[in-house]
Amino acid sequence: MIEIRRDKPTSPQVLPLLQRHLDLMHASSPPESVHALDPTALDTPEVAFFTLREGDAVLAMGAVKRIDAAHAEIKSMHVVAEARGRGLARNMLDHLLTEAQSLGYTRLSLETGVEPVFAPARALYERAGFSYCGAFEGYTPDPNSVFMTRSFV
Repeated sequence: MIEIRRDKPTSPQVLPLLQRHLDLMHASSPPESVHALDPTALDTPEVAFFTLREGDAVLAMGAVKRIDAAHAEIKSMHVVAEARGRGLARNMLDHLLTEAQSLGYTRLSLETGVEPVFAPARALYERAGFSYCGAFEGYTPDPNSVFMTRSFV
């Protein structure tokens, strides 16, 4: 059975997935274009962090990080490679969208890479109603980054 729950990014069960995510980000993008947060940066009050589990296995994660009262950002969305193709990314994204709305956000944005490894993520976000936008809070234009946003109004 699949379960998505609020979790602690520094927990021993989550750290291996976070490390896989960070390793992939650093292998796929130049260092100056890696915007993934480490476990302690995700373990703050302004971040709602979630894992998707099947039994004891942590298969996916994602977070919603507060920018301001109306705007948040998706961070660290990742599904383990061996579980891809099962719709788990969409499950997690739908959960993050619902969570963002329940927290009162009217806009949700994200940054992802331009490299081919990120093409499935960009397609997923497009299908979920995200559109391309300029750099937002804390980012500057970067030829290796794509910025996307979605409003809930």
